[in-house]
Amino acid sequence: MSSDPVEALKARLPAQVLERVASLRLNEARAILVLDASGLDAAARSKLEEQARAALQDTPGVTELHVAMTAERGSDAPRKPRIIAVGSGKGGVGKSTVSTNLAVALQRAGHRVGVVDADIYGPSQSRLLGTEGQRPIARDKQLIPVQSRWGVPVLSMAHLAEPGQAIAWRGPMAGNALVQMLEGDWTDVDVLIVDLPPGTGDIQLTMLQRFKPDGAVIVSTPQDLALIDATRAIGLFDKGGVPVIGLIENMAGYACPHCGEVSDPFGHGGAEATALSGDHPFLGRIPLDIVIRQESDAGTPPAAGDGPQAEAFVRIAQRVAAWLEKR
Repeated sequence: MSSDPVEALKARLPAQVLERVASLRLNEARAILVLDASGLDAAARSKLEEQARAALQDTPGVTELHVAMTAERGSDAPRKPRIIAVGSGKGGVGKSTVSTNLAVALQRAGHRVGVVDADIYGPSQSRLLGTEGQRPIARDKQLIPVQSRWGVPVLSMAHLAEPGQAIAWRGPMAGNALVQMLEGDWTDVDVLIVDLPPGTGDIQLTMLQRFKPDGAVIVSTPQDLALIDATRAIGLFDKGGVPVIGLIENMAGYACPHCGEVSDPFGHGGAEATALSGDHPFLGRIPLDIVIRQESDAGTPPAAGDGPQAEAFVRIAQRVAAWLEKR
């Protein structure tokens, strides 16, 4: 048996699975296996995954196994992930929570997804993805993303700064930090979700100038003030030539846990109306739900589970995935 733990894992795989391995990583007790499913139909993909899980499920020292499928594009050139920017124009609308759960839902659907926390001054992805306390390493002047237990690699200023440290940097320093994260080792990623800070400032401009996104998702609550700022964010992406994939209405509807009555403390339908008025797709609504808040604070994205809170994120991820397929 090889002394290299990754090679030892590969040695357990049957030949028909081993020849399909695109990447295999081991992060503490979590194994992340990506298989190349090019040319396979749904039944063959399912059988391939079953064989991989059967071979690795009882591996000593491995408590979690994540298996993802991908299809290579048939090019020998270095592959760069497609970038989806998630913006809001305004803080406090749940953009980071949406970014996390969109990434996890896409990952569960078989896409290889990573997350960059571009909110330099107020990073939150380390908490949302349960990677607090971890530090990325550097290899060949590139940062190696931190692996979350959900199979989604992530880079955030929270991984680079001391816990609780105020990041009092001027614009150019923040821009350099963003560049360092976006130029990290994302070779195992097909889709990179970039969680932008609120507003339309230095970080957004650096992004547009150096790492033009393939598309943008706009998050807003239904109230007018949030929608005004969301419209500004749409305008920025339009000027930068970045297609808007669609709008998401967050905190839309609150179901009382005692009586079940649904109320709309932030209003209802504003984001959908804004999308229609600007000829942009409406991707869906996410309810104001205490379970989403509790699970997010605990580093357990609702989209990673099978509860009713996951449904809205899964539907939105399906629409984003459909948009990516058409592109």
